[in-house]
This record gives sequence, structure tokens and C-alpha cells, in this order.
Amino acid sequence: MLIHACKAKIHRATVTQAELNYVGSITIDEDLLDAAGIRPYQYLNITSIANGTFWRTYAMAGERGSGMICLNGSPAHHFKPGDLVIILAEVLVEPHEMDGLDPVVVFVDEKNKITEVKKHSLAGHALPQ
Repeated sequence: MLIHACKAKIHRATVTQAELNYVGSITIDEDLLDAAGIRPYQYLNITSIANGTFWRTYAMAGERGSGMICLNGSPAHHFKPGDLVIILAEVLVEPHEMDGLDPVVVFVDEKNKITEVKKHSLAGHALPQ
């Protein structure tokens, strides 16, 4: 049996683009992908802080250092530039692996530049706003 778990989180990223006429996915600055340990084509869950919209899609690498967070295809109807989102990367683990799981949390500023990277157990329960 495998369990879906959170491997990494990009916390309160700002959507920079929404491109309706694109094949689909979320394009993320490669610096953010690297910091979170997210790989291109890995499934991600994106949640809007503003309206609670939840979307599942796969990651695409965006230009390094650009701060890009672009929702492509149909999610462009639900996520707009300026929206704050939480991006969660999934992993499948065996039940015995859950005890050692310590997801990475990548904190960013309003331009999606990395301000801090922590393990979830060290991020505390009251995460910075």
C-alpha cells in the first residue's frame, strides 16, 4: 500500500501569469523548483488563498530567477495574476516512510524570490504571513 503525502510546499507564492490558450500545467521559476525539490512533470496541488480554488496539475520549469508562477490552460479561469497560492508537491510513500517524512517549505516574497527554506518540522505551526 502507498500513501499520498506532501513532499514540499511553496508558501504564499504570487501568480504572475495565467495563460488560457496553453496545453496545461503550472510554470514555476526553476529556482523555486530546485529549492523545493520539485521536478518537471511532477504532480502538484495548487490552492488559492483568496478563494479556496484547488487545482491539480503538473510542473513545468520556468525561466530561472524570473519569479514566474503561471497557471496554464483551464486553471487560468480560476487563478489570476496577483493571487496568492500555496503549491504542494505530492509523493507516494510506504506507510513506514511516513515517520521520516519532513517536507521542505519554501517561503517567498511578493516577487516570488526565496526568503527562507525550512523543513516543515522546523517551520513551526504559525507560519509567517
